[in-house]
Amino acid sequence: MAESDEGGYNRKWAALAVLPFLLLGLADVVLLLWWGINPLWGFMILPPILFMSVLAWIAFRSGFVGDRVADDEPAPGDLDYD
Repeated sequence: MAESDEGGYNRKWAALAVLPFLLLGLADVVLLLWWGINPLWGFMILPPILFMSVLAWIAFRSGFVGDRVADDEPAPGDLDYD
């Protein structure tokens, strides 16, 4: 991903990373409404979907999801066979 000058990832890449999950959640709401379930149930699950999408966007944008391994520590999966 493209890192910005401040160390995090830019907004475009964050939006592209979160978009599939947001669309999946919105498709779930549409499917519930299409099935004829009480519309209140469809709109009851909408706020958590939007909330988690915004949290994921913030995490991707700020670089929280990026590699957090310190320089002196081995990366996960690196094995030392000395």
